[in-house]
Amino acid sequence: MNQFLSAGAAGSGVLLLASAALPVTAAQVPAGVTLNPAQQMVINNGTEVATLDPQKNQGVPESNVMVNLLESLVGTDNQGRLVPGVAESWQQQQFKVWTFTLRDDAKWSNGDPVTAADFVWSWQRLGDPKTASPYASLLHDAHLLNADAVIAGKLPVSELGMKALDDRHLQVTLSAPVPWFLAMAANTALSPVHRKTVEQWGDKWTLPEHYVGNGAYRLSQWVVNEKIVVTRNPHYWNNATTVIEQGTFLPIASSSSAINRYLSGEIDMTEGAQPPERFAQLKKDLGSQVHVNPLLCTFLYQLNSGRPPFNDQRVRTAVKMTLDRDVIANRIMGQGQIPAYSLTPPFTRGASLSPPAWFGLSQAERNQQARALLAEAGYGAANPLRFSLLYNTSDVNQKQAIAAASMWKKNLGAEVTLQNQEWKTSLDTVRQGQYDAARATWCGDYNDPASFLTMMLSHSSSNTFFYRSPAFDQLMQQSLTAGDDAARAAIYQQAERQLDNDSALVPVYYRVSARLIKPWVGGFTGRDPADLTNLKYYYLTQH
Repeated sequence: MNQFLSAGAAGSGVLLLASAALPVTAAQVPAGVTLNPAQQMVINNGTEVATLDPQKNQGVPESNVMVNLLESLVGTDNQGRLVPGVAESWQQQQFKVWTFTLRDDAKWSNGDPVTAADFVWSWQRLGDPKTASPYASLLHDAHLLNADAVIAGKLPVSELGMKALDDRHLQVTLSAPVPWFLAMAANTALSPVHRKTVEQWGDKWTLPEHYVGNGAYRLSQWVVNEKIVVTRNPHYWNNATTVIEQGTFLPIASSSSAINRYLSGEIDMTEGAQPPERFAQLKKDLGSQVHVNPLLCTFLYQLNSGRPPFNDQRVRTAVKMTLDRDVIANRIMGQGQIPAYSLTPPFTRGASLSPPAWFGLSQAERNQQARALLAEAGYGAANPLRFSLLYNTSDVNQKQAIAAASMWKKNLGAEVTLQNQEWKTSLDTVRQGQYDAARATWCGDYNDPASFLTMMLSHSSSNTFFYRSPAFDQLMQQSLTAGDDAARAAIYQQAERQLDNDSALVPVYYRVSARLIKPWVGGFTGRDPADLTNLKYYYLTQH
């Protein structure tokens, strides 16, 4: 989903301290630049958010907003580099025991101090079965001591491997060495929430009149299907360096509508997906206002292995092979997307992937093998394969879904019914397993293959594919004890090969972000692989 940093080499007793040498934590306005008198920025977020509760979130649109309202122990800057957050320093022992020192001036938006106990309670809330968090498995993936037993309800949340040594010192104990744990700690799901507010208001704590956060901004307005407005938080520890006074996030699902409002001057920055049919003209007309940047994200179609017809590996393989990803990536999208053969983008740090054999075949050869597999599974002209394809409402998603259905009809004889739902509804449908195939994008939470692969573990709360493979689970367990980065990369390759052999998903392409950004927006670098809209790094020049 959200944050990135490369995994380091194993070691022991290393002291990691925040210092001036680390990346910046705020907007950097160049000398001689004249700022606009009104520092109010409007961004299209592409959809109505499903939640503003970090422990109940699973989506990027939500994180785009919450990164402004809440701050984790650490964060990432506008180039994707790890930066201090609430924690001003930290140390670790054998990558298993991590101790964080919190800032003494970290405060909630109501003026209360942010303490180590706030993080303990919030992470316990994430793992509490009563919360039913879709991201509870992050605690497992981070290997917090007793995480599995806590998530399963076999141990009380108080047994989770963390404790407040005092108000300013938080100690986290892992059951295995995790060199990239620091990057995981930047995840939105591990942001703290204000305990008194949550306990007082329950699910209604996220309403603007109740919301208490610790980020650079406060929640000012939330008008469903219209806008979310955030304003500067005067209690934020680094508020003096914040430039943008107000940010407005719009939930416009139609990229064409967003473009029109951008052209009319109502929007400063669009979402990262542009309609393919307008892209060439946009580049011609707007030039440098079109920003295309790589993302650590894979666009895919997930298959529900838990029910027919996709509980049959032969059917999943046939559907995987007959999708012409070259056409979708290069002709339909045509913005720099790369046809995909894996869940993990091959340019992920720590990955050394080679394509499977089928990826080197022509589409005609793939189709021939796929039809044979489908016939073996009992499908043919007299009994065509039938399934539904779910996608969340969006112009681009619809265009891709229509193309995919057409390919499966032509290449496989399949009858595909298209189904579209709003973002929040589609998330619920997929989590409940009430789908056959569904459009999805998985973005890494940190820059390591584990951020992608752990989603497919049998027990993962993010595994809405309902894929179960003891062999895959064992490989991922082995990756934790690999002797070095090369050994770990080899295990990741085996894990990817297992996913491919099982045809657990249909990779389509590795994504890019294509935003329209006004010339007066400063602070956008295009080098953040998460592409989050963190307002504290932006500023508006005079225009």
